[in-house]
Amino acid sequence: MPKVSPVIVPYATYLRVYEPLAAFPEPERGHWDRYARRPDRPSYQDELRRSLADLLPTPPIPVPVHESSDAFVTEVDGVLCVCPWRTRLRGWQALGELPEELPKPVLDAALPEVVRHQAAQDYERWLARNPDARPWIRTAAWQVPLHWFVLVSDEERRFDKGSGDIPPMLRYRTPMVQARRRVARALRTLKDAIDEGPLIDGLVDVGRWLEEFHPRSLVELDYGGLVHTLPAGDLEDDHSAADVAAGIEALRHGDGAAAGAAYARLVERWRAVRDRRSAN
Repeated sequence: MPKVSPVIVPYATYLRVYEPLAAFPEPERGHWDRYARRPDRPSYQDELRRSLADLLPTPPIPVPVHESSDAFVTEVDGVLCVCPWRTRLRGWQALGELPEELPKPVLDAALPEVVRHQAAQDYERWLARNPDARPWIRTAAWQVPLHWFVLVSDEERRFDKGSGDIPPMLRYRTPMVQARRRVARALRTLKDAIDEGPLIDGLVDVGRWLEEFHPRSLVELDYGGLVHTLPAGDLEDDHSAADVAAGIEALRHGDGAAAGAAYARLVERWRAVRDRRSAN
């Protein structure tokens, strides 16, 4: 395992799916069974640092040469559940989204066009051999996409201020069946109320993604490194899942004023986060 820097990478948030060990075919199942017993499993910070370190050589390495054999592991009612990193697949997918997020001169400076072109060709060849591949993890930068909050409820929220060597943490965990049910219900309400928009598009996309996993999986929304850049008071007061649920419930009852108030709270909260991104 390569040595990684202790520097905190603050901006990434995550939506993860942990599948039961039984959902994986052999020999992968055996690998994860052995992996779960390791005492030195790396963290999400290690994963992100490794990705950033690959961009330092000349030319940069936008996608790992080999797929990661690491994963996040947890137990649900005594059942071992695994969330593979799949950093190579996620790297290819993230590379495809970069032109929409960065001006071309900035993108060319960070990742020359010839490097991006080669990576795209590698991805096409790999995808032809692995047409059903999908990531277990979705990542966002300097935000939690609002449609992610639809999957969880405020009662599933867990916040820890951290102390000493224990970092702060803010996350939600919910059973897959509950997440799917919330997506379906929210879509019915939103389509009746607003017909179309980015929230609906995001929910349709994430709903299709969730359908690809075992029904007994666990869904986790994790603020990840974002907790290192937000004041503890802001984190403690952040109940975005409750605001999203309140807004959708208000739309369900035709209460536009209450829905607008919930949306205004969300906009104000996440505008403050985006302002921190600009400051960095």
